Amino acid sequence: MPKKKHNGLTIFAIGSIPLILVLGNSMLIPVLPKMKSELDISQFQVSLVISAFSIAAAISIPVLGYLSDRFSRKAIIVPSLILYGSGGLLAGAAAAWFDNSYTWILAGRIMQGMGAAGTAPIAMALTGDLFKGGEQSKVLGLVEASNGFGKVISPIIGSLLALLFWYAAFFAFPIFCAISCLLTIFFIKEKKSKKEPPPVGKYVKGLVSVFKTEGRWLFAAYLTGATCLFTLFGILFYISDILEKDYQIDGLLKGCILAIPLLVMTISSYITGSKIGKKMKLMKTLIILGLLLMTASFASLIFFTKLVPFFAVLAVSSIGTGLVLPCINSFITGSVPTDRRGFVTSLYGSVRFLGVAIGPPVFGSLMAWSRSGMFLVTAGLTLLSAILCMILIHVAKPKPSEENENDSLFEKLQFT
Repeated sequence: MPKKKHNGLTIFAIGSIPLILVLGNSMLIPVLPKMKSELDISQFQVSLVISAFSIAAAISIPVLGYLSDRFSRKAIIVPSLILYGSGGLLAGAAAAWFDNSYTWILAGRIMQGMGAAGTAPIAMALTGDLFKGGEQSKVLGLVEASNGFGKVISPIIGSLLALLFWYAAFFAFPIFCAISCLLTIFFIKEKKSKKEPPPVGKYVKGLVSVFKTEGRWLFAAYLTGATCLFTLFGILFYISDILEKDYQIDGLLKGCILAIPLLVMTISSYITGSKIGKKMKLMKTLIILGLLLMTASFASLIFFTKLVPFFAVLAVSSIGTGLVLPCINSFITGSVPTDRRGFVTSLYGSVRFLGVAIGPPVFGSLMAWSRSGMFLVTAGLTLLSAILCMILIHVAKPKPSEENENDSLFEKLQFT
């Protein structure tokens, strides 16, 4: 019984880490128009508040992934959370009291991006270290659900905090980070490595060998993860635009409506993660099924312009995203040995971040070109991902002697 309780607290602590990550951009989205007018800056300058965070994170993620392999996951996560919170404190103090506050806000956002790089991607690697087999897939599903839950609540929290003063969200970051930091310190116990970390040259050689043997399916998995986040944030950008322009819906109500597809995705992710265990054939089937559901949903959206039927059809794509992401997470986390897992999962996190970063500007350009064209291009991208996963991911049938709960996915999978 005590062990179960400890596991529950450990899972709760791990789940708090990706929650912090997604607050970074989504919580500020409702505040951007007010920030623009208060600081008297251009549309491009206000967009840099989001881009500076995402670019700093995408660049830092592989470096911190390597360091987490070389030292330990907690040794990276805890300082990263402190840096993340400190960046928020700097940005909030700059908005409240500094001259030339915009420059200092950007500096704070870059600090936050670097800190964010050591959160969710390292938490995925940590999950791979601490849990095995079906339990690993279940916890990864919870991590993805926590990520989705953060996306659901962050626009709502941002809207509510803005009612106090427009830069209140910046001061909220240190509070959230402090809670996650304490949970990580007290409830996550890492197994001590008996081996010395490999030198850089040997580590790089090992990574090259991983990508040489597993490169083609990893490419398909990375592309699929990035595609899911690219389409998700691109569609949210589109919805945000039409809610304001066509329906004059803004503020807290707008945040709640934007949360609907994210809530559907979160529920789908949680259920998928709890059911897949280590059934690799089922995971591959769900990835392809999820991508096909997304394709059908996006292609059908060209026929729906009214809000309620539009959201009903869009919910199908959210279910598809919820089917795909936990399975991709399990494949990537279990695909490489522990000593190189941090880098490979971090690179996956970096690619996902790039998907989030490019979604809104690309969808903005497609919206200006053609609404129908935008949805058909999106459907084409998800269909391409489904075909690549079908061709490049091959799951070998496990031998009866290998049916051991403690085996890693790496020992169970055979890829092209």
